[in-house]
Amino acid sequence: MVSGELTIFIVDDDDAIRESLALLLESAGYAAQAFSSGTTFLSNLRSSAEGCLLIDVQMPEMDGLEVQQELNRRGVALRVIVMTGHADVPLAVRAMKAGAFDFIEKPFADEAMLASVACALALVNEERDEQAETLAIRDRAALLTAREHEVLNQLVAGHPNKVIAFHLSISPRTVEIYRARVMEKMKARSLSELVRMTLRARLSPATMD
Repeated sequence: MVSGELTIFIVDDDDAIRESLALLLESAGYAAQAFSSGTTFLSNLRSSAEGCLLIDVQMPEMDGLEVQQELNRRGVALRVIVMTGHADVPLAVRAMKAGAFDFIEKPFADEAMLASVACALALVNEERDEQAETLAIRDRAALLTAREHEVLNQLVAGHPNKVIAFHLSISPRTVEIYRARVMEKMKARSLSELVRMTLRARLSPATMD
């Protein structure tokens, strides 16, 4: 079965192209899995799969566009690189409009393919890092008490300590204490960083309670 690890998937009905691509990618240090059809690929694909898909736009049974549409329907996070012959460039453009990362015309140079794959995987890794940071922010927010959540909401709304004190019926000094606790628990070095964290993780009174 196709695993959820970062992998380059190759889908092409041409045996020679599949084998040469797999050899090229593996020699460059990538994990690669090859499939002869879109249906076979999709039947083995897990929703947690991450990485890059190299797919021929013209294939029997399911073409590259149809596979891409199914990936979008399933919400599978794969960067798609479409491989196409010169006559199929309009189809490749359609794939790009549907969210494909890149398209490469056959025959292609090894360097061009490796460069496109490297860029695609760099974006995947960047998204992974962002997701990990968002989860970390939410985990830290879960450690806040109910009152600290209230203070956080007031801070993100842009209210100064005196206004927060009035809204929460506590003293400005108490607000300062809660504010310091929120900053410490959220690991925020400044108020602007705290606001960015909250917006990035889409924290709200509903999600933080």
